[in-house]
Amino acid sequence: MKTIGVIGGMSWESTTTYYLELNRYINQKLGGYYSAKCILYNVQYQDIKDVHKNGDWDRAGEILVEAALSLKASGADFIILATNTMHIVAPRIKEAVDLPFLHIAEVTADRLLRDNINTVALLGTRFTMEKDFYKKVLVNQGINVLIPEKDQIEKIHEIINKELILGRVESSSRECFKNIILSLQKRSAQGVILGCTEIGLLIRQEDSVLPVYDTALLHADAAADYALKD
Repeated sequence: MKTIGVIGGMSWESTTTYYLELNRYINQKLGGYYSAKCILYNVQYQDIKDVHKNGDWDRAGEILVEAALSLKASGADFIILATNTMHIVAPRIKEAVDLPFLHIAEVTADRLLRDNINTVALLGTRFTMEKDFYKKVLVNQGINVLIPEKDQIEKIHEIINKELILGRVESSSRECFKNIILSLQKRSAQGVILGCTEIGLLIRQEDSVLPVYDTALLHADAAADYALKD
């Protein structure tokens, strides 16, 4: 079994989801008392939030490259970045660290293609929804990406940053997300990507009129599967 290097802490609320899912998947496949071989580097999230505020993506790259190099030195066989937004610096990590890197958007695109989804709604932070670093991975696979209206984008971003990353799950916010997903269904979305790893704390399949693609779970399962391959 390969050792999974996890760059986590963005936020630790969703990193918990990764840890649980990695171990659940491995145990389900192997049985007994088997669990995942993994090394977690939990970054200081305040530093990452400062990056978001200042738009200093070069500094973000430095922080996450340092984390990846530490994981390699500790014996990781490959790297996953347990967040969607910070894949904005994924090219920096891949360039600096000579280990396989499992990209969250590529994993998601693979699943969408298997499910014959060609038009998908993307929910996440403002950065993930508005910038191209994430959407282009999907578009390059022939998948049309829809994002919410401007006011909806701001509301989603606010809920993520003022509630979910702090462990707050509010029923009013769930209703807000449900209504946004409904509006995207009316724009011909065939599925919805939970493109922030905290959104899965709020939205489950039963809350959505569209098939839900929870990126934290998809990414963790793909990493666990890769760890089991020869």
